[in-house]
Amino acid sequence: MASMETIDPGLLRLDPDGGISLLAGRRPDGGIVFPLPDGESGCRVEALPRQGTLWSWTVQRFRPKSPPYAGPEAFQPYAVGYVDLGEVIVEARLIGSWEALHIGMAMVLVAETFELADGPDRLTFAFAPAGESA
Repeated sequence: MASMETIDPGLLRLDPDGGISLLAGRRPDGGIVFPLPDGESGCRVEALPRQGTLWSWTVQRFRPKSPPYAGPEAFQPYAVGYVDLGEVIVEARLIGSWEALHIGMAMVLVAETFELADGPDRLTFAFAPAGESA
């Protein structure tokens, strides 16, 4: 996966340990912004924590309209939720068994492959229940 391009270089980075980090912006007033704003925002780039707590979740059961959806035609339902990383809550795809998900559970950031319908696969992110990310 190390040679795969990320879905957006301002969203996440590959780390030397083989993991990934989400990139946020630290505003001059100390607040955090995710995703990292484009251009001259006065924000300092900062990596977010890789672990958090599931704040809320649901299941996406129908194929989103295209655009913006750029995934495969053979749509499969997936879990999506909000993960509290302390200073910011991040919306993300959730992997693992839906039956095991519950609000307040520990979650960990994982790398995922996004299959573009008309281009090369890209590296993106998701969260998995802690202990199931291997």
